[in-house]
Amino acid sequence: MSIDASTTFSDLDVEKRDRMSVHVVVGKGPVGAATANLLAEQGQEVRLISLSGGPSESPIKHVALDAGDADRLAEASADAVAIYGCAAPPYHRWTQDWPRLSTALLDVAERTNAVLVLTGNLYAYGPTDVPMTEDLPLNAGFRKGKVRTRVWQDALARHQEGRVRVTEARASDFIGPGVTAGGHLAARVVPKLLKGRPVQVLGNPDATHSWTYVPDIARTLVRLAREEQAWGRAWHVPTAPPFSARQAIEQMSRIAGVAVPRVSAMPWWALQAIGLVSPLVRELSEIRYQFDSPFVIDSSGYTKTFDEEPTPTEEALAATINWWQQKLTAQS
Repeated sequence: MSIDASTTFSDLDVEKRDRMSVHVVVGKGPVGAATANLLAEQGQEVRLISLSGGPSESPIKHVALDAGDADRLAEASADAVAIYGCAAPPYHRWTQDWPRLSTALLDVAERTNAVLVLTGNLYAYGPTDVPMTEDLPLNAGFRKGKVRTRVWQDALARHQEGRVRVTEARASDFIGPGVTAGGHLAARVVPKLLKGRPVQVLGNPDATHSWTYVPDIARTLVRLAREEQAWGRAWHVPTAPPFSARQAIEQMSRIAGVAVPRVSAMPWWALQAIGLVSPLVRELSEIRYQFDSPFVIDSSGYTKTFDEEPTPTEEALAATINWWQQKLTAQS
């Protein structure tokens, strides 16, 4: 289906939205779950796609399927007004699996005429010594950066051809409820902090770093799906001013009412040794630059356009600590 450039979301979908408002969220990790819950709070019908599925509870219906299967995903996306790409392949399989997943998302968006909102990151920019803005060239020379570049360039090409309406929300490392193994201020840090144990972090503990709050990502994805002016380009999720891992640990310790633990850097040689037996850890070496040096996102383009600010750091870190306290209490 070809979409004329002058045609708006409302023009195309008003009849569909009057009949039902279906939003398909692909992936039930922290971002997918937060996006599904936000849409449900807004009174929307949500289909949450994942490999494992889960018990459905109106208005969120869990659907178990492989999102890389375009035919099955298209069936699950019938009547959808928007599709949110919140899934990602296993970290060590990005180069093998991202093309199949992203192609399926684009194919289904084209078949169903749903707006496609991708969840992106900052890998495609590669190392840079300036705060990252959306107009920076995608210069990554490493494998994961190249695959993220390809995902966006393929999507943008289809948008420019009038075949889909697509946008991408790029975020830095996640903090917030639900962030566990994939967050650098998560399972490796917070449980030890709460138990008063020494903490090791990736890279330089004092390097300035941007951290994006998961509920802010969900809010951005939902907003971008509804804003015609957002389509056809990438946006940086509203992100609070940067702070180092050490500063985060000190602030979270104060919030939790515990002593500040000793903080040290995990030696890269130790990670390389672990990488001999762990495919996931082996992949970290090519993003070392993100933790040894300042890694800062500039999200002012989004905040100025849509008049939405990031959640204050204190609130985001407090929510992170509260979620982990509840999780650890439930496990004890």
